[in-house]
Amino acid sequence: MAMTDTAVPPPPKRSFGDVFFDYLLWGGIAALLIWAFKPVEMYKLPLLFVNSKNMQEYGNGFAHADVAHWKIYVEQMWLTIQMALWGTFLAVILAVPLGLLGARNMTPAIIQQPVRRLMDLLRAVPDLVIGTVFLVTVGLGPFAGVLAIALNTGGVLGKLFSEAVESMDPRPVEGVRATGAAPLHEMVWGVIPQVAPLWTSYALYRFESSSRSATVLGLIGAGGIGKTLFDSLNGFAYDQVAMISIVIVIAVSLIDFLSQIIRKRLL
Repeated sequence: MAMTDTAVPPPPKRSFGDVFFDYLLWGGIAALLIWAFKPVEMYKLPLLFVNSKNMQEYGNGFAHADVAHWKIYVEQMWLTIQMALWGTFLAVILAVPLGLLGARNMTPAIIQQPVRRLMDLLRAVPDLVIGTVFLVTVGLGPFAGVLAIALNTGGVLGKLFSEAVESMDPRPVEGVRATGAAPLHEMVWGVIPQVAPLWTSYALYRFESSSRSATVLGLIGAGGIGKTLFDSLNGFAYDQVAMISIVIVIAVSLIDFLSQIIRKRLL
């Protein structure tokens, strides 16, 4: 049987405005990179190769890890993970209403825009600043770190949650609405079932990130492995720093492995 040639439709033509915007966008990014070359001292890049011996000498201090105190470091890392777990849990509770109220297809602009700006504020303020504010109230310890993670991660998850709601299929919501259901029922039966797996995936990603953020929060006295790490750095105890780094890498790798398994079962 002879095969009939099927006409291949020509590719869609883009308007002059779209092409001009693309050139303007990518040209602007290239111009910003060139402009920022000197301020960020990119001209020092060759020093990585010229002074590589200095890096090797410094790295020799980490050659012998402090294996004798590994149990202490594991306990401190476990505390850090617990901080990240509670911080992410509180962040999800905060992000659910923010995500729903900040979605363009769920609320009018008079509500959506202020909620968006609130999420921008929560994301913009660094964890260290938020943690310092809470340290004044609750004192030194991991609870201040939990609150700092909760607010910052809540802003990030709120934005991700709202974008998931905006990209969902509107037909299930319209079907629930056609039954005469109230707006709350539309969210429970039309919105949440669609976005829940994606929301869970986002929350797991942020838990991984929060585990690393909780380490940095030890710098301001929020407890966990971070405090031990910075004390060791300040004391030039590089054998301890090496062992702490190993514990952190193993813990983060395990968290990433477990979260991948959970996401595969959800999506």
